[in-house]
Amino acid sequence: MKTKEWFASWFDTSFYHMLYRERDDQEAIRFIANLLNHLKLPKKSYVLDLACGKGRHSLTLNELGMNVLGVDLSEKSIAHAKTFENESLNFRVQDMREPFEEKAFDCVFNLFTSFGYFDQEEDNQKVLNGVSLMIKPGGIFVLDYLNATTAIRDLVANEKKIIDNVHFDIKRSFDGRFIRKNIGVKYLDKNYEFEEKVRGFTLVELENMLSKANLKPLEYFGNFNLDTFDPDQSTRLILVCKKVVNI
Repeated sequence: MKTKEWFASWFDTSFYHMLYRERDDQEAIRFIANLLNHLKLPKKSYVLDLACGKGRHSLTLNELGMNVLGVDLSEKSIAHAKTFENESLNFRVQDMREPFEEKAFDCVFNLFTSFGYFDQEEDNQKVLNGVSLMIKPGGIFVLDYLNATTAIRDLVANEKKIIDNVHFDIKRSFDGRFIRKNIGVKYLDKNYEFEEKVRGFTLVELENMLSKANLKPLEYFGNFNLDTFDPDQSTRLILVCKKVVNI
C-alpha cells in the first residue's frame, strides 16, 4: 500500500487547523488588496487560487470582484470552503500537479508558500508547467514563497505550544534541501507525529524552473506590502510572472 505523502496526511487533520488558526486574516486581506491594486486585473477576471486551503484568499479575491476557482488536495479544507460558494466563487479537490481547464485563467495565484512540497524535483516542475498550461497567453502568475535565505538563517529550532489542551512540540531544521518541521502532538494521552517540509529554493532555482514553464518573472517583492525584494532581509519572495511564448 502506498504511503500518503506528508501534506495529504497533515493538512487534512484537525491538529493542523488548530495549530495555524491564529493566522492573520487581516494581513491576508491587505495582501490580496495590494496585489489586485498593483496588477490592475479587470473586474470579473477568471482567477485560480492554487492550493487554496480553506479559501481565505479566494474569498477576498471574490469580494474584490474576481471570478474565482479555488482548488486544494485537502478534502476537509475544500468541504469547509464550499460553504462560501456562490455564482462567481467555486471550490474543488484537485492535486496541483495535474493541470485542468487549459488556457482558461487570466491569473493564477499560489500563495503562502504552497509550493515546493515534493520529494521529486520533477513534481515541482509539473506544478509550474501545469500553471503555464492553464493561463491564457499573456496572463499572470503570482508565486508567494518564503525567502529561503532569511528563513534558514532565522530558523527557530524548538518551540512548544498548548492550544485547547493539545500539546505541540515543534522542531525545525534545514537538511540542505528541505526546511523541515517535525510536529509532535499529545492529546488525551495519545501521541502523534507529523511533518511539514518545503524546498529551500533559491531565487535562481525558482527563476530556472519558471523559465522552463514559459513563465517570466517581471517583478520581485519582499513582503505583503509589496516592498522591493532584499535577498538578505526580506521575509517573503513574491514573484509576479507573465506567461510568454518564448523567454
